[in-house]
Amino acid sequence: MEREVSKTNTNVLNRFLERSQPSATYKVIDRVAEKRAAGETIISLCAGEPDFDTPEHISAAAIQAIQAGFTRYTQVAGLKELRQAVAKKFNDENNIDCHWQQTIVCTGGKQVLFNALAATLNENDEVIIPAPFWVSYPEMVEVCGGKPVITSCDHSSGFKITADALNKAITNKTKWLILNSPSNPTGAVYTKNELEALADCLRKHEHVMVLSDDIYEHLIFDDLEFYTLAQVAPDLQNRILTMNGVSKAYAMTGWRIGFGIGPQWLIDAMIKLQGQQTSGACSIAQHAALAALQGDKDFLEQSRNVFVKRRDRLVKTLNNISGLSCESPSGAFYIFADCSALLGKKTNAGKHLQSDKDVASALLEEMNVAVVHGSAFGLGPYLRIAYALDDDSLRVACEKIEVFCESLTD
Repeated sequence: MEREVSKTNTNVLNRFLERSQPSATYKVIDRVAEKRAAGETIISLCAGEPDFDTPEHISAAAIQAIQAGFTRYTQVAGLKELRQAVAKKFNDENNIDCHWQQTIVCTGGKQVLFNALAATLNENDEVIIPAPFWVSYPEMVEVCGGKPVITSCDHSSGFKITADALNKAITNKTKWLILNSPSNPTGAVYTKNELEALADCLRKHEHVMVLSDDIYEHLIFDDLEFYTLAQVAPDLQNRILTMNGVSKAYAMTGWRIGFGIGPQWLIDAMIKLQGQQTSGACSIAQHAALAALQGDKDFLEQSRNVFVKRRDRLVKTLNNISGLSCESPSGAFYIFADCSALLGKKTNAGKHLQSDKDVASALLEEMNVAVVHGSAFGLGPYLRIAYALDDDSLRVACEKIEVFCESLTD
């Protein structure tokens, strides 16, 4: 994974913040914004959010909340009604036995994860992060004073950590393992058997806790059944924080509502931290999230069907482009495309492609198509291509990518 050296005065900033890096995804998004501001037309395949509008009944609940005067502070851990709905969601959908007091509502799923890490990590505590990983995992660990332990999980393991690899990565300093299923950036999904194997390993290491990032739970395809670790290993539930939210499946990224369940001692510590940090999440957004969890969910199947069609079309198209290859992901809305065959070539503008970062940069600068390089997620040479975009834009983007690849010279 590439890391840039910061030149900021280290006597001014917190040393843990100083050694962390800005989000690679947002760097690309910022560059896209710059080019658009200059009048260029960009097709962005880098943002991790659905292109659908928030369902009407959810937006209506927010409007009703405003009109009813629900515009004041809430409890730090969230509205009791929403926390009860969160507990019911985990009980009913995931078969995880929990009480509403074991839940927390935060300003997005990212804050759930950050709160857990900040509440538990001491300097040099180790956090095992399977790579490819969401770009924020190692940086959050760094900011909280911990040490990211990156464990490479390549194509041979389906981009998933195995029990054997986990066992080798664990030391007496290990505090957390982070699991993400379905995965950003690969779309990989852990099966019940794979999670059970990981649970067997964790039973031998009682000091290791697990952060389970399930934010893409409802974006799972091909009739696969979703499983989460606390579900398949209830005996480990006192060591597992399970995070979810309304951002991805409910097309509510901007509403900023995430939630988590975990052991009471951990939830209490996270609430204590949040009370001195942001306090409760937006009251209006909480009412919208309540409507999302309690209301009609038919749109979930509809959006899944749209994503499956886009995925299938995009996988077929990319695999027919010289120099690119990819597997069909089982979830989320990303394709992790191998671009190793493009390395060593030269673009029409004379740029030599030495890395996947070079490929992504050239696509943006020369073809106005934005993707994120896989090395930003801990594993190159790949490109993360988000297909949360309308069909016409995806078609044009693929045409541009094909022109780019076909025009490369040795």
